[in-house]
Amino acid sequence: MPLLGKGVAAIWHNVAPELQADYNAWHVHEHVPERVGVPGFLRGRRYVAVEGAPEFFHFYETETPETLVSPPYLERLNDPTPWTRRVGPSLRDNNRSLCAVAASFGIGGGAAILTARLGADAGGTEALAAWLAGEALPGLPGGAGIVGAHLLRGDRKASAVRTEEKAMRGRPDEVAGLVVFVEGIEAGALDPLWKGGGPLSEAAFRARGAAEAAVGTYRLHYALSAEDLERA
Repeated sequence: MPLLGKGVAAIWHNVAPELQADYNAWHVHEHVPERVGVPGFLRGRRYVAVEGAPEFFHFYETETPETLVSPPYLERLNDPTPWTRRVGPSLRDNNRSLCAVAASFGIGGGAAILTARLGADAGGTEALAAWLAGEALPGLPGGAGIVGAHLLRGDRKASAVRTEEKAMRGRPDEVAGLVVFVEGIEAGALDPLWKGGGPLSEAAFRARGAAEAAVGTYRLHYALSAEDLERA
């Protein structure tokens, strides 16, 4: 499967416009390498919106979901660097969903990604997850320009752990109950899936029981794996 591990930290946010240049430099040159250097973190990927919101999306693949609440990771979150303390308060509309990988299909990764953040009540979540894992996602890789499709389950308890970094943001992070990723060779390959009433459109998710659905597409800015970091 194209995802490297069983855990994912999926994060969306906006950044104050006047700080975006500093944010870009911080994220690429300090933040992603710092995170990927935590034991159990396997790869980080960072994206910017093509269509949808918030503007920035990034996610980290980890060996297990437990890695996302491990002492080494929490130690890092509770000891922000000076650069992180400067940039952190500029992050807005933050959704930080710590997840377990529920299903993953395809081979390799794409240059563009469709993300969907979904919410439903307990019964609706189970029905929606069963449809996604059993019907909607398995057949997508191999279609025109599509290379991977993944379903993640958000862990609200793990996502709610308090840290120094979280306190800088001034308001609680949003957390998705279910997250869908579909990877393509370009954003245009993803458009039929969510535009014009496509099978992964907000309307389609709501018809399957989602009370909340936010869909958008993003293009890759940067990727770094633990192996890359070891070779540096």
